[in-house]
Amino acid sequence: MELGRFSIGIGDRFGRQGAAQLAALRRAREQDVEITPVWNKSFREHTIIGTRPDDVRAGADACVSAAQWTGPYFVDADHVGSATVDGFIASCDFFTIDVADCIGGAVPADTVNSFVERCFARGESVTIAGIETPFHVAADRLFQTGRTYLRAIRKAGAIYRRIRDVKGDGAFVTEVSMDETIQPQTPLELYFILAMIAGEGIPVRTIAPKFSGAFLKGIDYVGVVNRFAAEFEQDVLVVRQAVRDFGLPDTLKISVHSGSDKHSLYGPMAAILKKHGAGVHLKTAGTTWLAELAGLASSGGEGLAVARAIYAAAFGRIDEMCAPYAAVIRITRDNLPSPMDVDRWSAGQFASALRNDRSCPRFNPDFRQLLHVGYKAAADMGERFYRALESHAEATAREVTDNLYRNHVEPLFLRG
Repeated sequence: MELGRFSIGIGDRFGRQGAAQLAALRRAREQDVEITPVWNKSFREHTIIGTRPDDVRAGADACVSAAQWTGPYFVDADHVGSATVDGFIASCDFFTIDVADCIGGAVPADTVNSFVERCFARGESVTIAGIETPFHVAADRLFQTGRTYLRAIRKAGAIYRRIRDVKGDGAFVTEVSMDETIQPQTPLELYFILAMIAGEGIPVRTIAPKFSGAFLKGIDYVGVVNRFAAEFEQDVLVVRQAVRDFGLPDTLKISVHSGSDKHSLYGPMAAILKKHGAGVHLKTAGTTWLAELAGLASSGGEGLAVARAIYAAAFGRIDEMCAPYAAVIRITRDNLPSPMDVDRWSAGQFASALRNDRSCPRFNPDFRQLLHVGYKAAADMGERFYRALESHAEATAREVTDNLYRNHVEPLFLRG
């Protein structure tokens, strides 16, 4: 179960782009940078598309064999909770345990008080190596942290043990995810959350906190980049300290659920990772689907016609498409082109509006966000969509490889 210093979630909505994504990681390997691929697909995605976790496992195994990939790889049960985890246990060896819906849940006062007493036994300040000023631990803030997060972490412990009872100790990688919440966790809160995780006996390998700013689907970070960088660096140092203080796995690292394409953050993140010799896990699932669609559109002919039809269907069912992702998109509907206008676009115009290139005057982030969440329209198209992928396999693969390598792998993993 060697996840490695660098790993990347290579979610693939329709299971056709595994080889293209491995090609991007192979280019990194040729430059002596190992990045472990993790196929990830959530219960929500399976439900929308009509696939099962077994399909992801079979696709990943077949792809790795065909590509003669010799490094480790994983299949992630992405954002599972107690109601959904059972269907993933047999197929997966990486589990992203999402406890966001339990944050702030009721916890008995004596449980919180016991947690506070254990923490205060360590002193009234927390010193983090690399952070100049120790964190003062105020009793009321510590009590609030316990009241906010204890129920969620106890739930994570129960889910972890449920998986372990089936798969056995050491047979899978565990991530705890708290990113899809309203409030970001401070570095000091993260430190005590990791203390809770250790108390539950979870051998957590990746931790996904929520950062300040907005991580919206399909578009770049919305927020103050310098503020994010300061938080990210402190979280990296907190994780390292928690490993020492609480006996967590020494390979524990931050997981950043990017929502795809947080290009403005990769440079600062790369510098911080290099400075501290730290690792990171990056999830980029939706970026593959959008690159796939850009590849279809840029091919012209039937590929462009299919791309136009997918947009028209997503536009016509916009409320349905957006509902599952309402918390992580911001679409200004007045900025969306009408399907009639899109039907007049050339292949280049469609691809330019879709690709996340903020220097391009044709780029339309609202158009891109709708298509990001509108993949159900492609699934509902059925055989016409899949035939188009087969007919334009070379163009879509080229777009996927180039996007993953140039926009994600190179700036984050190779430039630090």
